[in-house]
Amino acid sequence: MPRPKILLTNDDGINSGGLWAAYDALSLFADVTVVAPATQQSAVGRSISIFEPIRMNELTMHGTQAYSVEGRPTDALLLGLYGLGLRPNLVVSGINLGENISFESITTSGTVGAAMEAVNQGVPALAYSLQMSDQGNKFADPRSHTTDFTQSKEVVTKLTKLFLEKGFPAKSQLININIPAEKIEGYEVTVLGERIFETSVEQRIDPRGKPYYWINGTPLYIPEEHSDVTALRNNQVSVTPLSMDNTAYKACSELKNMIVDIN
Repeated sequence: MPRPKILLTNDDGINSGGLWAAYDALSLFADVTVVAPATQQSAVGRSISIFEPIRMNELTMHGTQAYSVEGRPTDALLLGLYGLGLRPNLVVSGINLGENISFESITTSGTVGAAMEAVNQGVPALAYSLQMSDQGNKFADPRSHTTDFTQSKEVVTKLTKLFLEKGFPAKSQLININIPAEKIEGYEVTVLGERIFETSVEQRIDPRGKPYYWINGTPLYIPEEHSDVTALRNNQVSVTPLSMDNTAYKACSELKNMIVDIN
């Protein structure tokens, strides 16, 4: 029986330990091609480089042929599918250094953005993210991390094999998976939490007296039952099925009444 083919990408960049931890786990049972951004691309969402050329370089890392893309995660995904002509059974994005939970992060995450684009192109996808005990580690150089990925590799192996063998649920071809930093207490199917940060903008003054700004966020916990945020706080692996359909169906009836007089 032929081994499944997986396109592996991320948003932390091709040097990330999380990417290569995923490769180590996946390559035991699948043929894996790494196509990832050349540099850190966190929080770029599903953006695509349509106004500039994109370069892709073939290189060898960890004894493996890989492709480094000078662009965003979605660029890397598209170049893998159409530039290299890959025909994967599955796209895996991650392991991201830092959790991607709640409505808030799903729309900005480059990890989830690449997985979304894969589904948009007709390939099912899994997005893996690892909670960071030290929030500062989310923004450190990914090459400098000393993170232990042993537990994360086990999750990647178990869940990826599961979806390859059993397929995806009928209404979702995209699964967002978040792994706790502490010892795993189980797995839970979850929904997206409301939000995880209270956003703020801090103004500072540079040495020349000119203002500049930092967009920041204070962690915020809203205790919602069965949410990905709550599951992660309880050291559960959060497994969230996502849909590409953003329609707010519950609002349709009221909206029809609102616009009835302008027709």
